[in-house]
Amino acid sequence: MPSPPLLALRGVCKRFGVVDVLTDIELEIHAGQVVALLGDNGAGKSTLVKVISGVTPADRGVIEWEGRPVPIRRPHDARDLGIATVYQDLALCGNLDVVGNLFLGREIRRFGFLDEVEMERSSLDLLKRLTRGVPDLRAPVVSLSGGQRQTVAIARSLLGEPRVLLLDEPTASLGIEQTGEVLDLVDRLRDRGLGVLLISHNMGDVKALADRAAVLRLGRNNGFFDVNTASQEQIISSITGATQNVPRRMVPREAGW
Repeated sequence: MPSPPLLALRGVCKRFGVVDVLTDIELEIHAGQVVALLGDNGAGKSTLVKVISGVTPADRGVIEWEGRPVPIRRPHDARDLGIATVYQDLALCGNLDVVGNLFLGREIRRFGFLDEVEMERSSLDLLKRLTRGVPDLRAPVVSLSGGQRQTVAIARSLLGEPRVLLLDEPTASLGIEQTGEVLDLVDRLRDRGLGVLLISHNMGDVKALADRAAVLRLGRNNGFFDVNTASQEQIISSITGATQNVPRRMVPREAGW
């Protein structure tokens, strides 16, 4: 019997006032798999990430973790399960160095004082596992390249040993070389067994990296694709609404929380 997905959404809905932003959303993320979340502006991608990360709790539907329903009402709930999020703005402090950003809010102390040696050692070990070009750990983050800043943001999210990583447009505004570095990093995370949800508008990145693609249109599912077999034209048609690919529900809908 196949193992259940790490994370699954079953019939998830979210409304703001009278506007239905998400309606009956289905999604599965398995270990060691990159799932691309695609859709035009206003399709509901950012809201869905906020639902999964606990920033904006769902109104109805079920979220499952390894096959069992779980409540995600706060960011703390998501972190406790093993879900980490890297938002597009990265939320880094440019005036702090790499070590300071990695351990901001979770500093290591020894006898009441910051243990700078241990934090620097841990930072170096983590970054060596993630990237071939480790930046200067004591350089202010504002002095790093876009790709290096993205690596620092991802590294910070991995300090809690998450099992699912949500990446919101990780290659936006990056050059070709920096984009390649970030995609290599995500590929290594998949090899380590993480489940990755990749939000992207770049079909080149999706075809190069993702295993599956889930398309949202106007707050609803509009197609699931095996990226290795689906053509780019099929996926784009689903994004734009040229074809309607609303899938059947993956499993019978259960009662909401």
